[in-house]
Amino acid sequence: MAVHEPAHRSPAPPSSRDAAPVPDGTRPGRAVALAALRLLTGFVFLWAFLDKTFGLGYATPSGKGWIDGGSPTKGFLSGVAVGPMESTFHDWAGAGWADWLFMLGLLGVGVAVTAGVALRPAAVAGTAMMALMWVAEWPPAQHLSDGTPSMSTNPFVDYHVVYAAALVALAALGAGAAWGLGRVWGRLPVVRDHAWLR
Repeated sequence: MAVHEPAHRSPAPPSSRDAAPVPDGTRPGRAVALAALRLLTGFVFLWAFLDKTFGLGYATPSGKGWIDGGSPTKGFLSGVAVGPMESTFHDWAGAGWADWLFMLGLLGVGVAVTAGVALRPAAVAGTAMMALMWVAEWPPAQHLSDGTPSMSTNPFVDYHVVYAAALVALAALGAGAAWGLGRVWGRLPVVRDHAWLR
């Protein structure tokens, strides 16, 4: 006796292999986590820029902001007391070009990361800034140049390394879409033609 197939069969559900791949940065839970990390990291840079510009009374005392004639680099760089670039940083401290580069870096990285645009250039610039600041603090040293304890808590990994790693991860995962302007940015012709601007 022949077995007859039903005339109408419902299509088989698509397997996970047939589904279009979902970029890491767009999975709902991961996207929210990356967006939160992006906003927090961007705010670190933006806050540093605002405090140093206007002297909000946190790291920069009131009346000592850049807008008041203070130097954003003088205090930190002139206080470098250890490491292979100690004298170089002293020479750079308070220089106009150093102030402008530092402040433009803080502003550019802060705005880009907060908005979710140009994450690759921001990661490069932010990592360079963090690397220089790491060298300025020189965590491997147990003692400063004058022999006093450096109070370093880890010879390799400090917050500068963590911030740099966060910037690189955000750029690598394309974390600008959720709660950001990453999709709009990515559709711009100049960005489509130059992937390094993503």
